[in-house]
Amino acid sequence: MTVAAGINQKLKMLYLAKILSEETDQEHGLTAQEIIDRLEAYGVNEDRKTLYRDFAELDRYGMEILSEQNGRSVLYHLNDRTFELPELKLLVDSVQASKFITEKKSRLLIRKLESLVSRHEAKHLHRQVLISGRVKTMNESIYYHVDKIHEAINSGKQIRFQYGQWNVQKKMELRHGGIWYQVSPWCLMWDDENYYLVAYDAEDRKIKHYRVDKMIRLSLTKLPREGREEFRQFDAAKYTKQVFGMFGGDVMRVTLEGRNDMVGVLIDRFGTDVNIQPKDSEHFTASAEVAVSPHFLSWIIALGDGIRITGPEALLEKIRAEARRLSSLYL
Repeated sequence: MTVAAGINQKLKMLYLAKILSEETDQEHGLTAQEIIDRLEAYGVNEDRKTLYRDFAELDRYGMEILSEQNGRSVLYHLNDRTFELPELKLLVDSVQASKFITEKKSRLLIRKLESLVSRHEAKHLHRQVLISGRVKTMNESIYYHVDKIHEAINSGKQIRFQYGQWNVQKKMELRHGGIWYQVSPWCLMWDDENYYLVAYDAEDRKIKHYRVDKMIRLSLTKLPREGREEFRQFDAAKYTKQVFGMFGGDVMRVTLEGRNDMVGVLIDRFGTDVNIQPKDSEHFTASAEVAVSPHFLSWIIALGDGIRITGPEALLEKIRAEARRLSSLYL
């Protein structure tokens, strides 16, 4: 049903911007008459002479409107946007790939991203969504927990929450009988497709990390944040290199030896600043500071004869014990 002509005249420029944003792009344009007809459907009177002046006003505002000859017609389209289509495709992929964002929230975010381009280009974004079939979290609250944690960090407050774990019924249950954790948040980190809070635990006087998707009933407190001295020297990149899969353990300097074709494995894990020295024409030695956890031991064992630990002796004994344990399970 057509809106009465002129009823929305004061909203003319807003509707004009809406039409150009939603229906035009570098590959799709509208004639002056088509734009006038669409404005009329919104209850706005317009003529060609006034339309060209309105184009100039929108251009002054920052909306670049171009015209091009198409046969006997002239088509007008919005040329410049905040995001280019390839950039939005990257954002859509990131949203879709993120395990911590639920399917419901992913669809909502992607619809919002689609609104940043014309309806024609939005189809390309929608087609990318259909390609993906990734495992997603079932915890809708993580989206809001991340926001609350940022709020706590920015306001310098401690947070309070309970922590969960999955049981064999595939339900989240409270750890340690539902005790409350109270920590000082300092940063959020992304590792192995999960969000982690890195915080200071005043009771244990140490830096700890927590998976955000396992936090339950998170809230801000009125208490000021602690741990400033501990985080003054905190290096986020170094922390993620040391802590394998975000599993904690005692940090120690580990020496390794491996085949030259395995150097890339170490660089992928520790970065180019890892200390690597040639041993002979076919082998290298290396050293790195690592939080020695079962996850790290499993990583080393999985590398087989490609890379092996050479020290310290206490760690070698842990590797031997882990090998004996695995042997008892499978041999």
